Amino acid sequence: MDKRIREAYNDTILAEALKRYAIAQDNLHALDGFESFIYTYERENRNYILRISHSSRRTRYVIRGEIDWVNYLAENTVPVCRAVPSKNDEFVEVVEADDGYFSATSFEKAQGGPPGKDQWNAELFREMGRVMGKMHALTKEYRPAHPSFIKPSWHEETECFAEKYLPPPEKTAIEKFTALSDYLHTLPKGTDSYGLVHIDFHGGNFFVENGGIMLFDFDDCQYSWFVDDIAMALFYAVPHDCVGAENIKTAKHFFQIFMEGYHLENALENHSLKQIPYFLKRREIDLYIMIHRSFDLNHLDAWCQSFMENRKYKIENDIPYIDMDFE
Repeated sequence: MDKRIREAYNDTILAEALKRYAIAQDNLHALDGFESFIYTYERENRNYILRISHSSRRTRYVIRGEIDWVNYLAENTVPVCRAVPSKNDEFVEVVEADDGYFSATSFEKAQGGPPGKDQWNAELFREMGRVMGKMHALTKEYRPAHPSFIKPSWHEETECFAEKYLPPPEKTAIEKFTALSDYLHTLPKGTDSYGLVHIDFHGGNFFVENGGIMLFDFDDCQYSWFVDDIAMALFYAVPHDCVGAENIKTAKHFFQIFMEGYHLENALENHSLKQIPYFLKRREIDLYIMIHRSFDLNHLDAWCQSFMENRKYKIENDIPYIDMDFE
């Protein structure tokens, strides 16, 4: 999270958000949030999520666009956590701040829990692929309920991202990120290959219950290529250092079973899959930039430290994130 957002947030803003959703302070529990302030609360024996986001990251109109799509998916039987209105019957409550404003939204909380090691198997991979395939099939027919309900395109929020957050010694990484963006701008955007996608589909953003999954956290959803969404699921399903025969075998197994599930719900031409390495590399550099932006590089948690190990070298030398043939 940008430190300016943390500095702008305070107890008064939280209290106003709780008032709008009729949530008692003693019924609120803070959760970890990477880009927003996230809480859980209970009402009538059901659990919900409260998310508070700053306008410098997401405007009220972008958030309203997210909610419109999430509820559209829920209405069409995709297992996602739908948004719920405030006591004023609003899906986005705006709380003014000294610098911009905060938008408060609430969602149903997924039942079940994060996938454990015993659940991380072919059955789950196939279900992940099926759910994503159904989302992509539905997005072909989706039209926002109102012209003001918008979502960004894949490049809009990362324009000048590298230049802004990477220091001058990272010149090569900046150039690589720019070159990747330039290349992706050349790809065709047909209805069968491009639309609204989740773009953060991994085991931290869905719960598992009775073999099914419940997907949440559509905060990053955007217009992009369907293979971008697929690449992100693969990115987080493999080790940070995906080298060696065993790791590549694991990656191939996940990808094959995931795509089996995907094709149950949506048709995607195989030649589109050859673009996956480019999206994997872009996500790799994007995450590299975010860690520079949001953390002290000398005091990283275990996950970030593992990711950053030799990452500069891998980016500068064009080492594939996963060295496998996607066609």
